[in-house]
Amino acid sequence: MLPVVPDRVLVALGRTEGGPEALAFLARDQDTRRLLLLRAVLDAVAGADPALCPADARRRLLEDWALLEAADAAAVTNEPVGDMAPTGGPTGSPARARLLAPLVGAWAQRCLRGLGTDPARPGAPQRARELGRDLGHFSALAAAAAARAGLSFAARLTARDGLLVLPSLGALRTAAGDVAVEVVHRSGRLTMRQRGAADVVVHVERGTGAWSGAAAWTPAYALPGLTSGAPPTPLDDLDPYRWVQDSVHHLGLSGPASLDDAERKRWLHSWSGAAVELRLGGEQRLMEAVRLLRCLVPLAAPPGSEPGDCTGTCSGTRREAFGAVLSSAPHGPTVLAATLVHELQHTKLVALSEAVTLHRADGRNRYFAPWRPDPRPYDGLLQGTYSHLALADFFQRRALTLTRPADREAAWAEHARCREQVGAALPALVGSPDLTVPGRRFVDQMVAVFERLDEHPAPRGHAVRAQAYVGAARGLFSARRIPPTG
Repeated sequence: MLPVVPDRVLVALGRTEGGPEALAFLARDQDTRRLLLLRAVLDAVAGADPALCPADARRRLLEDWALLEAADAAAVTNEPVGDMAPTGGPTGSPARARLLAPLVGAWAQRCLRGLGTDPARPGAPQRARELGRDLGHFSALAAAAAARAGLSFAARLTARDGLLVLPSLGALRTAAGDVAVEVVHRSGRLTMRQRGAADVVVHVERGTGAWSGAAAWTPAYALPGLTSGAPPTPLDDLDPYRWVQDSVHHLGLSGPASLDDAERKRWLHSWSGAAVELRLGGEQRLMEAVRLLRCLVPLAAPPGSEPGDCTGTCSGTRREAFGAVLSSAPHGPTVLAATLVHELQHTKLVALSEAVTLHRADGRNRYFAPWRPDPRPYDGLLQGTYSHLALADFFQRRALTLTRPADREAAWAEHARCREQVGAALPALVGSPDLTVPGRRFVDQMVAVFERLDEHPAPRGHAVRAQAYVGAARGLFSARRIPPTG
């Protein structure tokens, strides 16, 4: 049985904060849910119609699971081999780190959708082929975990569309199409063999990545720890499940990006200063980034932007990928810090909403949100208001701390805009009869933070411009919803 959310955790998160206890609660709860989700995949495979999931696919999944269990045991009982000290994610074990990695959630949800296909419906054969490829990715997960645990093994994997991705290690480019690849691991060295091509030898590195002299191999990449002692953060431009493949795209989001060395250096430049910028907006902002962020997924430049344009970025999160933040290349440490503050509020609120019911509103798009041109459902309004409230607090703290006049004025401008947007949205949230008792407690804390912001108001010029901005957004929203006459 999953734990009940303690009231003190609910209150702390309602303030858009949350100390070590609240953040640890969210992470543990999400990790537990991930393991239950994987159990659901295994059960669904066991009971699947053979037309969707043949016996050999079920057998292979069980073999992969056995390899993961062996890797988990090896991490506890074996001494590390060379650079193969197990470093994995949330629980330390390479096997569990692979299973709890954010993008495995996206993979598992896609598999469950495929396993729920009616074999008699039109298009089922195509979905069955896609499901077979999806389930095959679990073999790559198991192989990567076993290699990280220092386990000797041999496995037959399949490159998809000319690419075999071994999560946390890297990717092998092969001939076009689906290509069988034999992978053998011994003493920290992976040998990959395919028909008609030279063997590729890869040496597993500590934490993230694996190096090879072969041009066909691209190592996985990670940014250094955000603070001293923090683990590296993967910058994942390889995983085949890093993008929503079969659902409507987020508004304004571009597609996934593959990075070259210059683009990775650009990310590293912004990342290297992000901790300082986060701390200027409150120590809790840095804490939540260290404790919740598990990977960054680079996106292409925003739609409509010009080459070299440095005026904006696009970013987002995925409900099924706890700990992942998707973002186009940030234009400096300050922009990256603000992006992390914004997106990690979504991460926190999604995780909390899975642990406790905050409201029972329907999904109709009917609410005005000053940051969006389209009407939003209640849950979307709650999400957006929550993230903008945290940004208002973040920029206010920066404005009160920064010494350079230009930086201080920029922070006040951002604070005033976010504060005015939150003020326009809060009445609809507070006045909803669909709030549950925990939801009411949560929203009341948001109101308390909003009122606290008035202790240090923005300079009048910034406040007036922010009011005009939100007023124009409301006018445009109303005009679009009024049917023309005559």
